[in-house]
This record gives sequence, structure tokens and C-alpha cells, in this order.
Amino acid sequence: MLLPLPEKPYLIEFDNSGNPVEGYISSTQYASKVPFTIKRVFWTYDTPEEVVRGRHAHVATQQVLIALNSQVKVTLDNGKGLQETYELLTPATGLFLPSMYWADIRFSKGAILLSLTSTDFEESDYIRDFNLFLKAVKKSDLSKR
Repeated sequence: MLLPLPEKPYLIEFDNSGNPVEGYISSTQYASKVPFTIKRVFWTYDTPEEVVRGRHAHVATQQVLIALNSQVKVTLDNGKGLQETYELLTPATGLFLPSMYWADIRFSKGAILLSLTSTDFEESDYIRDFNLFLKAVKKSDLSKR
């Protein structure tokens, strides 16, 4: 059963089990905590600490981001003056990222970021210019009136 799609980012605590002696397992448990059907899975790694990844928004795609190794900071902007930074510190926690949020992603040394997405890759789904993103948010807000 899919959950209703939320409009705001939030952290997801995945099911996990284990102990310090044997290690741990984290799971989406049949994806019940992911609020969309997963269409694409990819991972980003070997990103130098001084590089900012992301730097885009998606028109339709939703994502769940999980730091599999080390730490990842995700700064989100909704285009309406709200900016929040999330620190992904453990592979047992994911960040739900709705569409139409600008994301800047910073990796610590050795970080690996797993991305679960609601759509397959489509270049036309990306907004890669922040000013165009702001215009799209404003246009979307006007059309809702």
C-alpha cells in the first residue's frame, strides 16, 4: 500500500536489526516506508568534499536519499524562502525529498549516497538553474489560486 505523497521533506527511520558484534541490517521492508513506487535506484560516491552535488530540482520526481557510508548534508530550498539542512548520518535513516525542492548535497570523505526515485531518468524533469526554479515555483503557486 502506498502512502499519500507528502508535500514536505521528512526523515524516514528504516527497520533495522543487529548488534555491534555481528553488525546491522537496515531495510525498507518491502518499501512500506517509501511513499512511492521505486522506479530507479542509483548511488553517488567518490565525491570530493569541496564539490557540491545536486544543484537542481525535479519537476515530478520524488526521492529518498540514504547515506550508506560516512555523512551527507542535504540543503533544501522550497523557492518560497524556506531553507532546511538535513544531515544523513546513518544508513538506517533516509530523507524523503518531494518534487520541486532545490537540493545542494555535500559529501564527507568516503560518503556513498543511495537514491531511490519515483521515476526513471528523464532530462526534462530537471531544473538546473536556480532562477528558473524560482520562476517555476512562482508560476505553480499562481496556477493553484
